[in-house]
Amino acid sequence: MSKRVLITENFLLESEAARELYFRHAKELPIIDYHCHLPSAQVAEDRRFANMAEIWLAGDHYKWRAMRSNGVSEHFCTGDATDWEKFEQWAETVPWLARNPLYHWTHLELDRPFGISDRLFGPDTAKGIWDECNEKLATPEFSARGIMKQMKVVLVCTTDDPVDNLEAHRLVNEDTGFGVKMLPTWRPDKAMAIEDPVAFNTWVDKLEVASGMECPAWTEFLDALRRRQQFFHERGCRLSDHGLEVPYAEDYSETEIATIYARARSGYGPTTGEALRFRSAMMHEFGLMNHTLNWAQQLHLGPIRNNSARMYQSLGPDAGFDSVGDAPMAKALTKFLDRLDRNGQLARTVLYTINPAANMVLSTMLGNFQEGPTPGKIQFGSGWWFNDQMAGMLEQIETLSQTGLLSRFVGMLTDSRSFLSYPRHDYFRRILCNVLGSDVTRGLLPNDLDWLGRIVRDISYNNANRYFGFGLPES
Repeated sequence: MSKRVLITENFLLESEAARELYFRHAKELPIIDYHCHLPSAQVAEDRRFANMAEIWLAGDHYKWRAMRSNGVSEHFCTGDATDWEKFEQWAETVPWLARNPLYHWTHLELDRPFGISDRLFGPDTAKGIWDECNEKLATPEFSARGIMKQMKVVLVCTTDDPVDNLEAHRLVNEDTGFGVKMLPTWRPDKAMAIEDPVAFNTWVDKLEVASGMECPAWTEFLDALRRRQQFFHERGCRLSDHGLEVPYAEDYSETEIATIYARARSGYGPTTGEALRFRSAMMHEFGLMNHTLNWAQQLHLGPIRNNSARMYQSLGPDAGFDSVGDAPMAKALTKFLDRLDRNGQLARTVLYTINPAANMVLSTMLGNFQEGPTPGKIQFGSGWWFNDQMAGMLEQIETLSQTGLLSRFVGMLTDSRSFLSYPRHDYFRRILCNVLGSDVTRGLLPNDLDWLGRIVRDISYNNANRYFGFGLPES
C-alpha cells in the first residue's frame, strides 16, 4: 500500500472471513441513524454549504479539541478567522493525529462522499482538496439531503426539546420525493434543570405556550409535558433521550416535589439535595410517560460538562470543554430501573456510558431487567462520545459479548451534528466484521458465514428497525 493512501477497500478487514462478511453482508446496507444532533431545519431547507470549513469544521468540538492540543489559537477554531484559514489550520493538525480516531474519520469522510482516497490530508494537499470538495459542495448531490441520500440513510432521529414545534420534521416527511424519514426524539433535560430558577422559569414559560396551558403547580407541569409528548408521538417520535451526569434515583415524596417546584416558579433556587430529589422525580415520571406510549428511552450517562468556566463564559456549551466523569452509578441506576420495573412500567431502555470503566456495570445491569417478548429489551448502547473510536467500540463489543447477547445489539449511531459523519457507520461495520472474522480464523466461531452474516446484518440495520418499531423493510 502506498504511504500516501490510507482508505482502501480492505481497510480494517484483516482476514478473508472478515472481508466476506463485510462485502457480502454489511457494505451495502442502508443506514438507520437513530440518535444524532443534526439541525432539523438544515434538512428541511436542504442546506447548501459554501465550503469545507462550513460543513466540516463549524460546530465540531472534536476537531477544535485536537487543534487546541496542537497549539492552534482559538482564533482558528471558534474565532473570526476566514474559512480557508480555519481549514488550513485543520490541515496542519491532521498529520499530528496518529492513532487519534479523528485521523481515521477525516480520511473516511474524504473518501465518502467526496471520493478522495488517493492522497492523505495535510498541508501539502489541503488546497487541492479544498478546491475539489468545494466544487462538489456546489452541486445538488452535496446538499444536506443529497449527502444523506448518497450515504444510503433511510431514517434519522434528531434530538429535540419538548417546546419545539417540529415544523421542520413536518416539511421533510411531507416531501415524498426525499425518501429519508426524519423523526424527532424527545429530550426533556431542561424540565429537570431547576438549579437555575431564572433559566428554568424561562423554559417553563415556553412550555406553557407550546402546550396551551398554564403550569402553576407540579401536577399541571407534568400534564403539560404529557401533552407535548403526545404531540411528539403524533409526529412519529418513538424515543426519548436523557443526558445525565449520574442516574437520579433519590427517595422523595410528591408533596415535597410540588413544594420545590412552586418555590422555583417563585424564583427561589433549591438546595443541592432538593435539586437531586426533583431530578429523581422527573426521571421517574419520564420513565412512566415513555412506558405509557410504548417508547424506548435512552440514558446517556457520565459526562462532566463545561469544565472551563472561562471558556464557557466566552463560548457557551458544546464547545469542546466536556470530559469523562467518574461518579459511582451502579446503585442509583439499578434503583432507577427497579422503581419502574417493580410495577411492570419499565420501557425499553438503552444505556450509554462516557466512561469505559463503567462498561461492565452497564452491561451486567441489562440481565437484571430483560424480559420477553422483546429481545434485548435493555440495551448496552454503542461506544459513545470519547468511546466512539476503534478501542471504545471493541471494548463495548467485547463486554457485551461476554455478558449478554451481541447478536441482539441495536448497533451504531452518529451522535453528530455533521452531515459528513455517516462514515462512522461504515467504520463500525468494518470493525464488527473484523471481530467476527477474527474469531472464525482463530477457531472460536464456526466457519458459517451465512449465520454470522445474518448477525452482521441484524446488528448493522435490522435490530434497530425492529427494536424501535420504525417499520422499515428488513434487509
